[in-house]
Amino acid sequence: MTEVVAVIDYGMGNLHSASKALEKVASGQTILITSDPDQVRAADRVVFPGVGAIRDCIAVLRDTGLDQAIHDVVAAGKPLLGICVGMQALLARSEENNGIDCLGVFSGQVSFFGEMLGETGNKLKVPHMGWNQVQQGMAHPMWAGIADNARFYFVHSYCATDVPESDVAGYCDYGRRFAAAVTRDNVFAVQFHPEKSADAGLTLLENFLRWQP
Repeated sequence: MTEVVAVIDYGMGNLHSASKALEKVASGQTILITSDPDQVRAADRVVFPGVGAIRDCIAVLRDTGLDQAIHDVVAAGKPLLGICVGMQALLARSEENNGIDCLGVFSGQVSFFGEMLGETGNKLKVPHMGWNQVQQGMAHPMWAGIADNARFYFVHSYCATDVPESDVAGYCDYGRRFAAAVTRDNVFAVQFHPEKSADAGLTLLENFLRWQP
């Protein structure tokens, strides 16, 4: 039976490039873009992308029931990959839009780069955009074939903070160190865009399609 990989469509992800990248590395899997919570639950693997404002992201997820579908996927032990705002939404809370509770799959919060001081004592410029190195925080199947400190493509003004070190799969430095990848059990989430990150990004997506947590 063909394995189904659901890419969650809630109106806030770069679904075309993400699905095309997944199709490029898939080996017989069906890549399904869907906004149906039942299809998300039924899928063998789930990709949770996202761009834009977290308030709108969480509002749509709750209005459509996709928030519960994501929790059900996590509880069922199926592989779940969060990307960019998809990663941020998996944390407990974001300070964006005057503060909003997120899905709480991971503890930690999402903080604004522009209020942070870098090592020079100056406020960090936002957004953090372009290629940057990711230092692997642990050995993990998702890093297979990817060199430590490989470069990935970032576009974001907010970053994950206060995440327990045991959940941080990768770090990045942009004036200060922040969590660029988080993981626990069957969930792996990244702040960068693997679909825009050339060979390293495609390798990560291929690893996800093979990952057996």
